[in-house]
Amino acid sequence: MADAEGLVSVDYEVYGKVQGVFFRKYTQGEAKRLGLVGWVRNTSHGTVQGQIQGPTARVRELQEWLRKIGSPQSRISRAEFSNEKKIQALEHKEFQILK
Repeated sequence: MADAEGLVSVDYEVYGKVQGVFFRKYTQGEAKRLGLVGWVRNTSHGTVQGQIQGPTARVRELQEWLRKIGSPQSRISRAEFSNEKKIQALEHKEFQILK
């Protein structure tokens, strides 16, 4: 899976109307389509958060999707990304929805 630009890991949190609109399911689908691994979950304060890992260019694509697209019924006000780092190997086997 690694390409010339290497692998990255980044944490994210998405704000807005992102719970009760299948946001986690669509995020998982988009991540799988891009060949990424990680996780997504709802928070107790109405946001969705998680972690993405994979080739840098693909991670950037999902970041853009989290910022601007989301699930059809979602209304994203903002997406924040943190703890970005280069990694040598993927730390997850797949992209999971956590409870």
